[in-house]
Parts: sequence; C-alpha cells; structure tokens
Amino acid sequence: MRIRVMKTDGTAEPYLHTKVLGTFHHALSESGEPNLYAAEQMAQAVTYYLYSQPNSRTVTTDEIHLMIQSVLCDTGHILAAEALNQHRNQRKLQRRRIEVVEDTPNDDTAAVPWSKSAIVEHLVSRYHLSRSLARVIAGQVEETIFRMEIFRVRKGLIRHLVETETEAMLQAEEQLKIPL
Repeated sequence: MRIRVMKTDGTAEPYLHTKVLGTFHHALSESGEPNLYAAEQMAQAVTYYLYSQPNSRTVTTDEIHLMIQSVLCDTGHILAAEALNQHRNQRKLQRRRIEVVEDTPNDDTAAVPWSKSAIVEHLVSRYHLSRSLARVIAGQVEETIFRMEIFRVRKGLIRHLVETETEAMLQAEEQLKIPL
C-alpha cells in the first residue's frame, strides 16, 4: 500500500519517511535536544501507525504535523513540539506577508500573493520536470526569498532565482548519474 500526502495547495505526493524523520530531528535540534536516534524511533512510530491503518491511503500535511506533535508531547519533548509549532506558524506568516509584483514600477499594478505551487506548476508544464524536483526547486527559491526578508518581490527576481536554482539542480542531477 502506498500512502499519499495531500499538500496544502491541493496536490498529492508520496509519503516520505525521511521527511518525517527530518521534521523530528529539526524540532529536537531547535529545542536543544539534537538526538538523531530518538528522531528515528519517533519517525518510525508515525510511519508504522500510518501503514497499519486499514483504509489510510491519503493523509494531509496537517494530520502528519499533529501526529508528530503528539509523539513529541507524549515522549516528554514539549519544547520540541512547541519549537515545531512555532516554526510552522512562522512559515505560514512569512508566506502570507509576501506579495509578488510586476517588474515595471506602476502604482496601479495589483500585487498577488506568494505561491510556491505556481513555481512548481510552471516548472512542470514548461520544462517538463518531475513534480518532486520542481517542489525542491520551488522550496529553495522560497527559502532564498525568506532569507532576503523582503515582502514585495518582483517577478523578474523570482524568474532569476528559479532559473539559477533549476540550473544548479539539473547540473547536480547530471553529476550524480552513473555512466553506463
């Protein structure tokens, strides 16, 4: 049985145990308890639970988040659960604050909200990249925008960041290929 994860933008992707592991480890590290073994054990518990459910084929990111928080709290890692929740809320707030504007300065140009999924769709449709690679590229672009701490982003900057990240990812992918 394959489990699919329903993302907040409505798309679904395969469940990855490593993402849950990474979330546990990040939360534990943020709270000053960087214990990889504990993170592995807790991630295994979530994965086991998901696969043991008879009709569980699709799970939302919110459900996974709540499972992770529950496991952290139930195992005495309250600070890690709080750090995880704070991190998630901070990301949501950052996304809501960012507006995308046209390249030409014009007072009557309407800004549109930030959408990582718009980048994914563009990469999939225009360059025929896999959805998973497009999500990684869009995530890296989003991280760059967050680090810049700007709230009005020009489309030209986004295009530049997407092109740069896409080139880097494709180059890395090419270097990882094993010659036949």
